[in-house]
Amino acid sequence: MAEGFNTANPPFDRLNHAEVEVLRASIDIGYFAPGETIIAQGAASAHLHVVIKGAVEARHAGALTSVLRAQDSFDPRALVHGSAGEDFVAAEETLCHLIPRATVVELIGRNPAFAAFFYAEVSRKLDALSGGRRPDGFDMVLRARVGEARRGAAVFIDGTETIEAAGHRMRDGNINALFVRDGTRIGVVTGMNLSKAVVLRRLPLETEIRKVTHFDVVSVEAHEFLFEAVLLMTRHDKRRLAVRQDGAFVGFLEDIDILGLFAGNPQLIPGRIDRARDVDELAEPAHDIAAQVERLHRQGIRVEAIAEITSDLNRRLFARLYDLLAPPAVREGGCLLLMGSEGRGEQTLRTDQDNALLLASPVPPDELTAFREAFSGALDRFGFPPCPGGVMVRNPVWSQPLEGFTKQLHAWVLDRSPEAAMNIAIFWDAVAVAGRRELLIRARAALLETMRGEGALLAQFAQLTESFAAPQIGLLGTFMVSVGLGSDAIDIKRAGIFPIVHGVRALVIERGLVAESTQARIAALEQEGALEAPFARELVSALRVFMELRLRAQLEAQHRGAAREDGSIRLGQLSTADRDLLRDALRVVRQFREVVRTRFGLKAF
Repeated sequence: MAEGFNTANPPFDRLNHAEVEVLRASIDIGYFAPGETIIAQGAASAHLHVVIKGAVEARHAGALTSVLRAQDSFDPRALVHGSAGEDFVAAEETLCHLIPRATVVELIGRNPAFAAFFYAEVSRKLDALSGGRRPDGFDMVLRARVGEARRGAAVFIDGTETIEAAGHRMRDGNINALFVRDGTRIGVVTGMNLSKAVVLRRLPLETEIRKVTHFDVVSVEAHEFLFEAVLLMTRHDKRRLAVRQDGAFVGFLEDIDILGLFAGNPQLIPGRIDRARDVDELAEPAHDIAAQVERLHRQGIRVEAIAEITSDLNRRLFARLYDLLAPPAVREGGCLLLMGSEGRGEQTLRTDQDNALLLASPVPPDELTAFREAFSGALDRFGFPPCPGGVMVRNPVWSQPLEGFTKQLHAWVLDRSPEAAMNIAIFWDAVAVAGRRELLIRARAALLETMRGEGALLAQFAQLTESFAAPQIGLLGTFMVSVGLGSDAIDIKRAGIFPIVHGVRALVIERGLVAESTQARIAALEQEGALEAPFARELVSALRVFMELRLRAQLEAQHRGAAREDGSIRLGQLSTADRDLLRDALRVVRQFREVVRTRFGLKAF
C-alpha cells in the first residue's frame, strides 16, 4: 500500500532509511466520499492522513479555514494529543494514505526533527524545524562569489610618481594598496612595500614608485567562487588578491573581507560608517547593510537576529548622516528619531522611511529647510524608499520643536480617526538615535498623559487590529483572503505581523509600559500578568514565522527585480512544513485578536 508515497514530502523527509522502511510497512489507503467527516472537531484519530487525491476541507465552528490537497497531512493534534482542532470533511471523492498512530508515535520517539511536526506549540515546532534545516555558514560563505564580498577600491597611480605621492594617495583614499601603471604593464604596491622601501632599504621618498612595485599580480575573477580565491591565497601565500572583471582590475579582495562574510560582514561596516567623511563615502556602507541581509539569511541566521543586526547598523548609519549634515543649531538642539519597524528593531530589507526630528527650540528656518531636504534626499540615494504617508524628516509635521509636536500629538488624540491612530502608533515605536534623547522621553510622556484613562480612545486605537480581515488558507496555491495581492497571494504583514505588533502596542500603551521591540513588549506584558507565559511564547514564535516567510518572499521578489513588492507570499511555493507552521501561526493570530477584542470591548464597535 506504500506505492506512490512521497517520502521527500515534509515531515517525512526527516526520516532516515530505516525509519522510512518502518513507515512504508504500515501504510494503508482510505477512501472518503464527498461530505464525509473524516475527523470531527474534538475527536481523536487512529491515523495520520496524507492526501493522495481529492480535497479535504478544514472547518472551525462551521467556518472554512483551509482546503487540503495532495501531500497535505492532517491532523497531528487529533493523532498525538487526542483532540482535533477542526472538522476535516471530504470536499470531493478523496483518497488518503493512512499511517497508524502506533507507527507515528514510534517515529516520534526515534526522530526529534520528525517529532517537531506534531508539536501543538508553534514555539517548539519552529525551534525544531529551524534547527534541522540550518545550513553550514562556512560552506555557504565559500560558495559565495568574489563579487559579493566587500573589496577595496581600484585606485591607479603612474609608475613615475614617487613613494611619497603613493603614500599620500593611500592616506587620502583610506586604502592600503594601489595599482601601478608602468607603460603596458600593471603592478601592485602596498603600504607594507612602502614601509620596507623607506625603513629597511632606506630609499629616498623621491624614488619612483615602479621601483618598489610587484608586477607579478595574482588575480581572481569577480564571478569566481570565494573558495577559489582562498585556494589562490594559500597557493601563492597572499593575503590580498587583485580582482578582475571584464578584463579590467576593479579592486582588491583581502583575507579580512572573506572573514567578514562569515557574519554577513556586519562587524566591518561600523568602522566604515564612522570613517565616512561625507555623504558620498557613507553611501558604500549604506549599500553594504542592505546586501548583508541576504548573506545572513543564506547562512541560516534567525530572522530576529538579522533584524537586530540590521537595525543596529542602520541606527549607526542614520546617526552618522545626522552628524555630517546637521547645522550647529540642529545638532545642538535636535533629536533624531527612527520609527516603525526600524524603531522596534524588526526591519530586515528596507521598506519605507519612518523618521522624525524633535527640536528643543526653533532654529533658523532656512537652516532647518536645507537640513530636511539634505537628510531625506541622502536616504533616497542610499536606497531607503520615501514614505508614502510622509513620515520623514522632510515633512515639517515630523520635524519641528517639541512644543509644536506635543500639540500635534494632542490633535491626533482628539481626531480619533484611523489615520490619526496610525500616526500615534508610528510615534510610539520611536527610538532616539542621535542628539538630545530627553526630547523623546518628554514627548512620549505627554502622549501617555493625554491618553491616560481614555478607555474609548484606547479601544479605537486597538480597533486598528481589525483593519484587515483574517485570512483563510484555501486551495493549494490559493489564499482565500480579503487582503493581499491576488487570488493566490497574501500580504503577510497585514495578515500576521500587523495584528500582533499593533495589538501588543495597544496593550503596552494601556499599561504605560515602555519597551522597544515587540518581543520585549510581550515579555513586559507577561511580567505584568496581562499574558500567560505559554501564550506569550506562542505570540513571539508566530511573529518569527511571519517575519521569516516575509523575508523569504522579499528576497525572492528582489531577485525578480520587483524590489517594491512588500513580501507577499504564495501558498503553492511553500513546503508542507511551512504551510503547517503558517496555519498554526495564523491560529495564534486569531486567538490574540480575541484577547484584544475582549480587553478593549471591540465587539461594541
